[in-house]
Amino acid sequence: MMNQNVIVSDRKAILGSKTITVSNSPLFSSPPTYFTFPRHKFLELLEAADKNSNSINKNNLGAGKIASWVDSMRDSSPTRLRPSSRDSVSDNDHKTSWIVRFPSALNMFDEIVNAAKGKQIVMFLDYDGTLSPIVEDPDKAYITHEMREVVKNVALNFPTAIVTGRSIDKVRGFVKLDEIYYAGSHGMDIEGPTSEYAYGGESNQGVLFQPAREFVPTIEKVYKILEEKTKWIPGAMVENNKFCLSVHFRRVDEKRWAGLAEQVKSVLIDYPQLKLTQGRKVLEIRPTIKWDKGQALNFLLKSLGFEKSEDVVPVYIGDDLTDEDAFKVLRERGQGFGILVSKVPKETNASYSLQDPSQVNEFLRRLVEWKRKTVGEA
Repeated sequence: MMNQNVIVSDRKAILGSKTITVSNSPLFSSPPTYFTFPRHKFLELLEAADKNSNSINKNNLGAGKIASWVDSMRDSSPTRLRPSSRDSVSDNDHKTSWIVRFPSALNMFDEIVNAAKGKQIVMFLDYDGTLSPIVEDPDKAYITHEMREVVKNVALNFPTAIVTGRSIDKVRGFVKLDEIYYAGSHGMDIEGPTSEYAYGGESNQGVLFQPAREFVPTIEKVYKILEEKTKWIPGAMVENNKFCLSVHFRRVDEKRWAGLAEQVKSVLIDYPQLKLTQGRKVLEIRPTIKWDKGQALNFLLKSLGFEKSEDVVPVYIGDDLTDEDAFKVLRERGQGFGILVSKVPKETNASYSLQDPSQVNEFLRRLVEWKRKTVGEA
């Protein structure tokens, strides 16, 4: 397999703290303020409820504590507060300062491509919230024709992978492209493009890696149980992603979040080989193996011949908490950069930001134009 060049970003790590307070940063002059509520706190509370008990009662999983946390989350939600004019000014200041720390990838486009000169860009793209908008019904998260075309053009110019929590079959059905690598189930199911489009002229068609294959029977069993357990909760949806499960609660009334969480936890008590994590309005159930989107990124770079290359620039664009694993890997490698897709300030290991899929589209389009121009000038 041929070795490709990839670019190394000159940007330094800009987030050294895991807290969401901003009082210690010289960029923030306002009093300490929480500008986002940490989603991982949801799972921490559920785990604490179990650990604080000497024994686990399957019929009573600390529902009071769960409900109390949900109330706390509701009260802390910015969308439920009516800020005073002073609070609004403070929020604007925080957002402005956050953008300084994580500037728009569109505004910093020249800096990005200058760092990539003479090197090989490898693109990694999340799906939901990155290539497609977040929608109420996960089965209707369609990609636009325009976005499909720009992703195809990106793949024709750079090795490109979609890394998603969805199953490969589901996301391929949305994207409908043969030119790219697919890493489904948070990277636990990886397939290459057809031989016609495989990078370096070699075929990576078919399954490349499935580290959680042995868990499939358990995943299917838990899927059926959860479907039965959650069917009484309006709006709840359990999605089978082959190597992991997603319990969507975007359409669930907040008053029922506690009940849904308790049902999920009650099922997982009998399956210690599975773990619970959280994304954007979704509970993720995954095998306990040490594998995530960051590990998938490293695997794909190795498969492409870039594991130890200093001439590669991995670019990862994503919007969810699960994408932070990939952002962190890029920080640790000291190569490439992550781009967080978000309209609100978030704790992140990314280097740049974009607000929504339309801006992702614009960034990718400009990247293709830059590539074609540099090839034409060569």
